[in-house]
Amino acid sequence: MKILDRYILTSYLKIFFSFFFILMFIFIFHLIWMFIDDLAGKEVDFEIIFRFLLYYSPKLLPLVLPLTVLLASIMTFGNLSEQYELAAIKSSGMSLFRSMRSIIAFNLILCIGMFFIANTLMPLAEFKSYNLRKNLAKLKPALAITEGVFNDINMMNIKVGRKHGPNNTLLEDVIIHQNNFNSKNTLVIKADSGELISTESDEILQLVLKNGKRYQDIDSKRPNNKQFVPHTYVSFEKYIMNIDLRDFNQVDFDDEKYRNTYRMQNVSQLRFSIDSLSKKLAFRYENFGKNFYTRTGITNFQNNIRMDYKNREKTLYSNYRNHLNDYPKDIQISIVNAVLNVLNGQKQVLVNQKNTFFIKEKIINLHKSNLFDKYALALASIILFFVGAPLGAIIRKGGFGLPIVISLILFLSYHFLGTFSRNAAEDGSIDSFIGSWLPNLIMLPLGVYLIWRASSDKSIFNFDKIANPFRIFFNKLFLDKDTI
Repeated sequence: MKILDRYILTSYLKIFFSFFFILMFIFIFHLIWMFIDDLAGKEVDFEIIFRFLLYYSPKLLPLVLPLTVLLASIMTFGNLSEQYELAAIKSSGMSLFRSMRSIIAFNLILCIGMFFIANTLMPLAEFKSYNLRKNLAKLKPALAITEGVFNDINMMNIKVGRKHGPNNTLLEDVIIHQNNFNSKNTLVIKADSGELISTESDEILQLVLKNGKRYQDIDSKRPNNKQFVPHTYVSFEKYIMNIDLRDFNQVDFDDEKYRNTYRMQNVSQLRFSIDSLSKKLAFRYENFGKNFYTRTGITNFQNNIRMDYKNREKTLYSNYRNHLNDYPKDIQISIVNAVLNVLNGQKQVLVNQKNTFFIKEKIINLHKSNLFDKYALALASIILFFVGAPLGAIIRKGGFGLPIVISLILFLSYHFLGTFSRNAAEDGSIDSFIGSWLPNLIMLPLGVYLIWRASSDKSIFNFDKIANPFRIFFNKLFLDKDTI
């Protein structure tokens, strides 16, 4: 390595590691601020809190690393340009891209290391933090309920839109799926709001739901009855559920029995899960189609009507109408109402099954997004370096002022674009690959363009070319008025 390469790399590394530790400290402090209400007052010793922060720290790398690379690259080449060192380097015959060689090598090593972290360390950290959070929740059950996702509590899956109030005990937009002993989802409850109330014994937690609906499947020994009475439906203003907390009070922080989330899996495990879940979903689609067709009773209806092949439509509709006209008016009305009830029941079955399939598809999309994110995150550092380094050379500003502002703007654009694209991928609006790679696919052409501009000693935009036509127009306008 030449002396110049070593000098540029040393300058970059000093800024890189300085900002990395500063940003990690800021985000960890923010993490403490987020969970201070959940950790305070739970009689948890410092070791458990330290483990909690340690396990959550790898999750911060997708936020910290891109911002660090942007800041370090802009400030390094901004300093070199501001002090005319970059001009001296170019005058010696070395191109801008050649001056980046040592830092490019470092960022390539960083990409490999980041992929190893995303594929190995982050799944392990997720496994450790998830189990520790579940164990902490046993000391405070409100902690077990995370906003926006389904949470396993005993034999229930609870999802809430928002938690608020004292100790986060007030809930909004509550959805509960309760399983029986055969692990079948037999009860669904939806409520506008709810509240967690502790009892004196601390062994029972009351969940008070308000303004909701309750759906429960009918477990009939005669399968044919399902087409007539698929479930019961009840509206309520207030509904109280008791949650047994006796298992929650027995806390072992080393217990690690939860390993069923997609964030705990590496690349090979994700590929296997995606293939398995896709096959199961395809089977459920096919099986539901066949069962629903049978439950409609169309087959029995067709078998009970004699149809001549030549007059098929005529016979079908004439027999149906004549058969209904054989009954008195009140009986006809009751028959029609019964048919409408069956149709409404079947419609509700379709709606519920549609929601179930949507959740299953979303789970598959989450696995796919997590798989592609590992590769996208690994290459993010080198791509953002190609954006930051030429940008620093163009603006010719070091220090903390303008480089920090530009870095924050670019990072926020990169981060929010990634968030929106991943949310769209989860819902199936766009492909999971596009959802994960879209920020990188946008930043890469921007980096190529900036390198070209910086290598040619040109600004980002030629404001004179943009402003000259307007300047000429207004000059002619005012000169013509003066002449007149």
